[in-house]
Amino acid sequence: MSSAVAEASGFQVNLQGQKQIGMGHAGTGLALDQASIFFNPGALSHLRQNGFMVGVSPLISKTAYQEPAPGNATALTSNPVGTPFEFYGSFGAAESHLRFGLGIYTPYGSSVEWGNTWQGRFGLNQLALQAIFIQPTVSYRLTDKIGIGAGFVYGIGNVNLQRSIPLQNAEGQEGHAELDGRASGIGFNAGVYVQATDKLSLGVTYRSRVDMEVASGDATFTVPAAAPVAARFPNTQFDATLPLPANITVGIGFKATEKLTLAADVQHVRWSAYKALRFDYAASVNGATFTESARNYKNSTAYRLGGQYQATSKLALRAGIYFDETPVEKGYLTPETPDANAIGASVGLSYMVTEKLGIDASFLYVNRQERTDEANLSMGVPGTFKSVGYIPGIAISYNF
Repeated sequence: MSSAVAEASGFQVNLQGQKQIGMGHAGTGLALDQASIFFNPGALSHLRQNGFMVGVSPLISKTAYQEPAPGNATALTSNPVGTPFEFYGSFGAAESHLRFGLGIYTPYGSSVEWGNTWQGRFGLNQLALQAIFIQPTVSYRLTDKIGIGAGFVYGIGNVNLQRSIPLQNAEGQEGHAELDGRASGIGFNAGVYVQATDKLSLGVTYRSRVDMEVASGDATFTVPAAAPVAARFPNTQFDATLPLPANITVGIGFKATEKLTLAADVQHVRWSAYKALRFDYAASVNGATFTESARNYKNSTAYRLGGQYQATSKLALRAGIYFDETPVEKGYLTPETPDANAIGASVGLSYMVTEKLGIDASFLYVNRQERTDEANLSMGVPGTFKSVGYIPGIAISYNF
């Protein structure tokens, strides 16, 4: 499961490689390891060794809420620990310009639990959104300086959304709605890598939009009310489409000294694809065959900066920082993604246990700005939200 409420803009998860996380998640302009399958498929052709790596980044996030005056009551999420993961493998003949790779990773997700007694329970009780991308990749080194690559993306995942219904029986029990379904979609990831000089490298990557479609999900309603009212909420099935936006990233790598490498990325996310959250029902629910709430996200940009210092032949140290713009405009703040501009700071290290076996570790702290939204244009919950996240990570790699 992936939890992104406090980690990235919208519900994007930026935890695709431990080395890169340690450098503020910058890596488009570098050929560091097999994580180039995600960061820049063109850089994969410049890796001279075959190998694989697997890693996980346990994500601990908390979001606090305060309702508008004069109430000023508060609530705090009890989110489960998320486990975004990555697996990469690459292979090719030693002298070949052609290399093949496979990546499996979690680029989008959200897991938030508000409970069924907080002030905004009619907007959301809990949400679990998961997307796993499977990306077979081909990379070709055109020259000693230029590499190109592309990968087909097949996305699988699921969504579970629950909220209270404002109907009560004599004992004060409220109604409950749960939407649960599996989703899938397709897309691609393509990139170009240029080793311009011995010190300077450049990269650009385009990751396409992926429309995750839910077909025949289960909509379950519990309504503790009189039969005529309960009959308006039949259990049925639903269809929905959630657009996972396209990304354009430009990166630079610079070898400042023999031991120090610097990296910078600028990532533009086409969040404007997310106009509304809509569920189409197979049967009429409360007099309607669909529900729809506006989202109207705007495109956003993230700025990333990091560095790596090769302390010894076996030990590398890293640090990074980034600024991530929110795509959520004023009036559209919701408890499912109580988003705001964020600053992230990270550290990391790598240690080569043997010539072939390595361990990478990272730690990322994310502080999302406190944000107040009194308007309610998207079936949201007016009030003030504040989120933080703590993400340790570890990976094991083996080259052969």
